[in-house]
Amino acid sequence: MSALTIYPDDQPEQGVRYTGFSEIERELAAINVKFERWSANRELTAEDGQETILAAYRESIDKLKQLYGFQSADVINLSPDHPQKTEFRQKFLAEHIHDDFEVRFFIDGSGLFYLHVGDKVYAALCEKGDLISVPAGTTHWFDMGENPSFKVIRLFTTPEGWVAQFTGNDIAQRFPTYDEYVAGLS
Repeated sequence: MSALTIYPDDQPEQGVRYTGFSEIERELAAINVKFERWSANRELTAEDGQETILAAYRESIDKLKQLYGFQSADVINLSPDHPQKTEFRQKFLAEHIHDDFEVRFFIDGSGLFYLHVGDKVYAALCEKGDLISVPAGTTHWFDMGENPSFKVIRLFTTPEGWVAQFTGNDIAQRFPTYDEYVAGLS
């Protein structure tokens, strides 16, 4: 289940949660974040590689490339047995910004984006079928959990791909982790 919780940035225990797609889409649109649902034009299997996956979503990817000037797309696949899962998680957990959009489409699994906008923090749990587009310059962090399980398409407007500018703010340490957030949904 996709979910969005909006917190005061100084009160991580006081969030308001939304679970309906239209509510999540509306609340994120208010801060210029795109939230959509996509579907593949064919069934995919766990064995399908990057080219097959990108071909299955070609129409939607091409539309976004045309609208926003994306230069490239790739597929990231992290599983609980990935040897570098801890390193990858730590890299994304610190609050940062990008000069580029951060666009992710979840083919499988889930991840938690935290967007720090003004005096609020928006925790957006994205799952299979969800696309989130975080505008350039939006302060955020991402948590995939201690045992990540997701496959995402990433889109970039620059040849460098993912380049972060870390803020030095320790705010991410005060908010629930992915695992705590998901446990709280039950």
